[in-house]
Amino acid sequence: MKNIFSIFILLSAMASAQLNVVASYPYLGKIVKAVGGENVRVKVLASPKFDPHFIIPKPSLIPAIARADILIANGAGLETGWLPPLIKSANNPKVQIGAKGFVDASHAVKLIDKPKSVSRAYGDVHPEGNPHFSTDPHNIIPIANYITEKLSKLDEAHAQEYHHNLTKFSREWKKFLKIFDAQMQTCKGKKVVQYHELYNYILRRYDINAVATIEPLPGISPSSKHTIALIRKIKKEHIKTILQDPYHESKTAHFIAAKTDAKVMVVPHDVSAVSGTDTLRTFYETMAKRLCH
Repeated sequence: MKNIFSIFILLSAMASAQLNVVASYPYLGKIVKAVGGENVRVKVLASPKFDPHFIIPKPSLIPAIARADILIANGAGLETGWLPPLIKSANNPKVQIGAKGFVDASHAVKLIDKPKSVSRAYGDVHPEGNPHFSTDPHNIIPIANYITEKLSKLDEAHAQEYHHNLTKFSREWKKFLKIFDAQMQTCKGKKVVQYHELYNYILRRYDINAVATIEPLPGISPSSKHTIALIRKIKKEHIKTILQDPYHESKTAHFIAAKTDAKVMVVPHDVSAVSGTDTLRTFYETMAKRLCH
């Protein structure tokens, strides 16, 4: 009995020594776990089944933020509509925006599509730039580096382990990128239409041309007039692929496909967004397969 009690105390001490990490989206949770290893407990707030712009700020998410030692957000305005109210309600000074325990992953990458002016006339624009940088697998290592530095500063006792895990993760990810890059070369120069400007990072990385969007403006539902014009454009330019994300309505994309020779491909935007994408690797492999079908 004494030995069992000692083991229980030891396990409790080990658990309490772990950093409580909250990540806004699944892909961030995977990166944190890769570099944090056994020294972190990770809670992901947003479900990949929903629009990342409009996650419902459920009260049930507040306790995890209240207990967090560090909160890792995508940033670039992607969580603006739902994360700040949760942080405020959690009343945890460690992870308030601007605090040492608040990490903005967008600081690790170069943002694209920064608008020249910000106005509702241009739809739901992001002043800082396009926040969907996680669609480019080359951004994973810079984000992992950034997260590792933040973890190491908050938990200096395990800094060496974090950097060891980062080295291992980066080495394996670079091997993966070589294979991924070669695969993506097969669709260089391809023309596509996407629903929302969600895949711009990966499309530009591999010279795939995003000719138009089903949304007439970001966040604005397609009108009949815009849809008809898009059908004409697809026919004229012989576009064969429509990229449909898992969370927007797909009726319009299928209607357009029925009127043209284009095919609708449902492309994931995050880990676990579609079946068979439960890891970072399978997430990007599925993207490549569906982009270059």
